[in-house]
Amino acid sequence: MPPHSDLIITLAGALTAALVFGLAARRLGLSPIVGYLVAGVVVGPFTGGVVVDRAIAEQLAELGVVVLMFGVGLHFGVKDLLAARFVALPGALIQVAVATLLGAAVAWASGWSLGAGVVLGIAISVASTVLLTRVLADHDALHTDAGRIAVGWLLVEDLLTVLVLVVLPVVTERDARGASDLVLALGAAAIKVTLLVAFTALAGRRLIPALLERVARMRSRELFTLSVLVLALGIAVGSSLVFGASFALGAFLAGMVVGQSEASARAASEALPMRDAFAVLFFVSVGMLFEPSAVLANLPLTLAVAAIVLVAKPLTAYAVVRVLRAPHRTALVIALALAQIGEFSFVLIALANDLGVVPREATQVVVATSLISITLCPIAFRVFAGGRLGGSGEHADRRAVIAGQGAVGVAVTRMLRERGVEPTVIDLDQRVVRALQREGIHAVHGDASKREILERAGVPAASVVVVTVASAEAEAVLESARLLTPDGTVLVRLSDLADAPGARAAGAGVIDVDHAHAAREMTARVLALLGTPTTRHASTAARQVDVAPPRDPVGTS
Repeated sequence: MPPHSDLIITLAGALTAALVFGLAARRLGLSPIVGYLVAGVVVGPFTGGVVVDRAIAEQLAELGVVVLMFGVGLHFGVKDLLAARFVALPGALIQVAVATLLGAAVAWASGWSLGAGVVLGIAISVASTVLLTRVLADHDALHTDAGRIAVGWLLVEDLLTVLVLVVLPVVTERDARGASDLVLALGAAAIKVTLLVAFTALAGRRLIPALLERVARMRSRELFTLSVLVLALGIAVGSSLVFGASFALGAFLAGMVVGQSEASARAASEALPMRDAFAVLFFVSVGMLFEPSAVLANLPLTLAVAAIVLVAKPLTAYAVVRVLRAPHRTALVIALALAQIGEFSFVLIALANDLGVVPREATQVVVATSLISITLCPIAFRVFAGGRLGGSGEHADRRAVIAGQGAVGVAVTRMLRERGVEPTVIDLDQRVVRALQREGIHAVHGDASKREILERAGVPAASVVVVTVASAEAEAVLESARLLTPDGTVLVRLSDLADAPGARAAGAGVIDVDHAHAAREMTARVLALLGTPTTRHASTAARQVDVAPPRDPVGTS
């Protein structure tokens, strides 16, 4: 082997194992996260398999935590949280309290200290962001009332866990110095965090939007992606060096700051591949910590903790949601989606283990519980709340989304507005987006082929999607849109008939004419599909090619 090749070997081994076992898990109908955890077990030091460098893997996991926390901050929608606050806020607080008490009780019964039991209880009270959003999206429930409440619920849990991550080191370091020193230490930590939040808020209002806007004007995806990564890592490291905060807290605040900027949708879409890649490494590194012999030695405790996650947590959530007068279906969806634990559980228990707050076997209990819950949660959701839960009755709202503001896109937008339809527009040029927003048009900045951008624009709830970008990009946009709205209508403008077969395979209604007539034909079709009365446009001079019926659904998955 070449010298100094441990990093490459670790990456190659971890990612290869993750791919193999992730594919196997998916073929079995399980979450790929199960495969990533199993991959870590296989390449870890406790199973006699191919052993990768654990120290390097742990550093990669730390990087994964930073990127994951940045992603959580990006998706911290204050408006969404406020909209669901009457159910999500009390529900999350009650559920966290119940899970914490139960976790502390079973840990204390197993001989742990009260503090260790409380930390374990908090760790198992929070669900996995990755798994929850994936389960909801797979059943078309992410953009329903139940989905919005579940996401808001999870945000409350995440915030509580962030607070614990801030306070725990202070409490541990001052544990032996008395109450007065502890109060002073907590006060100092609160001041530092307040200064950090104030600084990032100021930077988020002035510096960061200006930086992202300047980079966006260069129309270079590589530079924009690099800018997002630099912001995530830079604020995380700066927070640690200057304010003494953790990397995780700094990354979370960085995500919040970027998430409030005008470029938030594009930043989220560009950060998603990075988040996914590092999330894989994170879960693999967690799997490497799994020691089967330690789990067997603590099997009663592991089974009790798993019962709390799979039974007590969802029952508590269901009861709270029903008491708050939400429908049975909403309560069931929320309860089943929260019946698991994930990335934040590992982050918290790892910190507690480093600080000596919990015994060594705590990590094994949490990893084993995560494997069990991540495996069973999607299955339980499919059995008890199966089917596509959204459907046209809940979120189809006669909305039109227009991807691209070239000549055709501008004309379609104008004609729709003239006839009383307010579309949502997606465009990669931030100056165009700002101009549209000044006119009162809902516009999203970003690449329309990215799932995050399409979700931000409301494609899952749209009746019609109009794709007017260049033919070279149209197919990618079409495929992404079809995954989000398989039963909606997608109209695509092509400049070359040679691209028609690919669009037909995806089930699009395709119009190939000069720009002026394409805009008229598309507008007429959109208005007809939305049920809006319109006059007949002169189209006999236009060369129209209908490659596939507009309403044909696409069976992509």
